[in-house]
Amino acid sequence: TISFDGWLCSACGYFERKRSIDWKQRESELMDLLAQHRRDDGGYDVVVPGSGGKDSRFTAHVLKHHFGMHPLTVTWAPAMYTDIGRRNFQTWIDSGLDNVLFTPNGRVHRKLTRLAFKNLGHPFQPFTYGQYGLGAKVALERDIGLVMYGDWYAEKGTADDGDADTPLVDPRLFVGDDKTLYFGGVPERELGAYGISQADLQPYMPVENSWWDIHAGLDVHYLPYYLDYDPDRSYRYAAERTGFEVNPDGRTPGTYTRYQSLDDKVDDWHHFLWYVKTGRGRCTEDASLDVRNGHMTREEAVSLVHKYDGEFPQRYFADFLRYISMDIDEFWETVDSFRPDHIWRKSGSEWQLRQQVS
Repeated sequence: TISFDGWLCSACGYFERKRSIDWKQRESELMDLLAQHRRDDGGYDVVVPGSGGKDSRFTAHVLKHHFGMHPLTVTWAPAMYTDIGRRNFQTWIDSGLDNVLFTPNGRVHRKLTRLAFKNLGHPFQPFTYGQYGLGAKVALERDIGLVMYGDWYAEKGTADDGDADTPLVDPRLFVGDDKTLYFGGVPERELGAYGISQADLQPYMPVENSWWDIHAGLDVHYLPYYLDYDPDRSYRYAAERTGFEVNPDGRTPGTYTRYQSLDDKVDDWHHFLWYVKTGRGRCTEDASLDVRNGHMTREEAVSLVHKYDGEFPQRYFADFLRYISMDIDEFWETVDSFRPDHIWRKSGSEWQLRQQVS
């Protein structure tokens, strides 16, 4: 979601307040939090979820080498690893970190991805279900009291305005006993018709409320609340200190950056469908952040959005179609079914945005 205060979106509102944040005080708060969880017996004292991208690398490295923590990294495996994603994951671990890698049942994940794409226009839904819960589950299983995330939605405008005023990850993202969960638009109890059992769904299920209540001391936080976050700075830090590689083929389709969406071949379709459903693509998000962080002017950002937003990500198209067992005609029928009338109009055989950023 995104919230507005009149004409001001939540992300821009946060950046206006960010200018007056006392970052030394925030870092002091972080040090107090880490002191509560730091162990002196050699055990892990913080879980860092991530794939080995720039943000998880920055988070794990800073916590270990600057603040003296002993992090355990945890990874929910991509549906389809890219070559650069696999290399970056390996070099992340080779930089001096332990890792728990969870790889879900490939048959089940493939079916859930197809359902999510077909019914929701959201092929990443099963990945996000698993990813959000994994960090807390590993922490609870191993009696580790702190989970720290390196990415923060408050900076991107995909959160409510109040989310920027707390370091806490909303437990509703990974805790609950709701037995009416939907996977790919299908109620959990009806997935048997697709050959998916209750047992198959366990890795995707949230932490149960009763288990969460027993371990009420678990802290799940966002690191960017405490440290002045900048995605470009995180990229440079990760590249210089941990061997992080950017896309060897150039920029990521749909944007101008080279360090985004590197891990999973499904990620391109997540952002492409995001553009189809909202008229706002990956380039809009990246350029907005760079404007807010002072790395480019608004005029430069608008030019980039016009050039790259909504670009069709051809590079993994054949792989994605095979993965979800779909032909080209069904793919485009599905994609076009998610184009809202107030955002798109059709001129001949071409779809056009009714209004574009200017």
